[in-house]
Amino acid sequence: MPAKPATGILSILKTAVINATVALVLFSLMIGIRTEAGSEGQLTYWTRFGELASLVAAVFGGSIVIELLRQWIGPSGAERLVPPAVQSGMALLGRFLAPALLIFALLVPVIFYNQRYILDLSILVLTYVMLGWGLNVVVGLAGLLDLGYVAFYAVGAYSYALLATNFGWSFWVCLPLAGTLAAFWGVLLGFPVLRLRGDYLAIVTLAFGEIIRLVIINWQSLTGGPNGVPGIPRPTLFGIPLDSSDDGLAAKLGIEYSPTHRIVFLFYLILAMALLTNWVTIRLRRLPIGRAWEALREDEVACRALGINTTTTKLTAFATGAMFGGFAGAFFATRQGFISPESFTFQESALVLAIVVLGGMGSQLGVALAALTMIGGFELFRGLETYRMLVFGMAMVLIMIWRPRGLIGHRAPTVYLTKAQAISSDLVKEGHG
Repeated sequence: MPAKPATGILSILKTAVINATVALVLFSLMIGIRTEAGSEGQLTYWTRFGELASLVAAVFGGSIVIELLRQWIGPSGAERLVPPAVQSGMALLGRFLAPALLIFALLVPVIFYNQRYILDLSILVLTYVMLGWGLNVVVGLAGLLDLGYVAFYAVGAYSYALLATNFGWSFWVCLPLAGTLAAFWGVLLGFPVLRLRGDYLAIVTLAFGEIIRLVIINWQSLTGGPNGVPGIPRPTLFGIPLDSSDDGLAAKLGIEYSPTHRIVFLFYLILAMALLTNWVTIRLRRLPIGRAWEALREDEVACRALGINTTTTKLTAFATGAMFGGFAGAFFATRQGFISPESFTFQESALVLAIVVLGGMGSQLGVALAALTMIGGFELFRGLETYRMLVFGMAMVLIMIWRPRGLIGHRAPTVYLTKAQAISSDLVKEGHG
């Protein structure tokens, strides 16, 4: 039986004192004493005990804060120092967090109507929220590590771009086609990886993403190669363009035209698509196929022993996640008006996977918060220039130390026994247990 970790004020102070002592030993010669060569070549030195004391005090105080946070937001069931009243208040706040975020999202175009940068950033965050929710089906629910998710994003984007530019089809016709083609490629990827898991599955999906990108680059007669696809049509409101023409939406409504109308329309469009992704995922999770995904994630051998068809389960997970990625890709193409292979590199797959892992695999709210933190926070630290990647990496490492299952770790299956039930050993022998 593993030893119970020590908690309490004395334990925290003991840890802080040890850390401060180690810092004192390490920094004594590095910070406390400064040496330089004198004017005649002799060695001169002087002390900086003030800076040394500040660093040791910072380590002591930081250790206390880290231990308090570790016990506050630590794993469930652990002894915590936060009073029960504060814990109940935090739980109540968390219950209303999702509705508050939804209301705020609906009011973003109203609040920031004249701030184009905020609207563009909000659209970008919602795009990654949708991508995260799509990948969450594969990684979070089915437990299949996918490092090539950007391939489905690219398939959706190029499907819409090529169909719209070559055949003149509208966005609303091409959107379901883009999702269907991405789901088809998801099934194609699912077949060769049916017997793979873990690291081998990650390698194959990573290779799949690179294959799609290289095909796009080299098939210049169809995709334009590195030059990309320009002139992608903008979306319309069911045939009504959002421009300054006489047939535009502003002219029909009798209002003054503003370029912000199209940005607001794009915002509500991606918001609706993201909410649809969330609703479908939640509904699927309550269906037998969703429970089969969770069973596959928990134990594939036990899942197969229960008679669940793991082949169908894996293929549906890949196809569903790929379909949402295709939808997001089609939106990305119509929003940008131009796409090229540079937009679909492995970095995008890694970013979406990081959003799912940091948010908490299987948690819809956690993925949304992680996308908001990572995409919005990345822009927030833009003023730090080259140091923002360092801050970004340190934040990810700290979250993984404190919350190994993500900000909102939620891996509890939809159906489970709320109370442990003891059974007779005779039933186990007979195969009933």
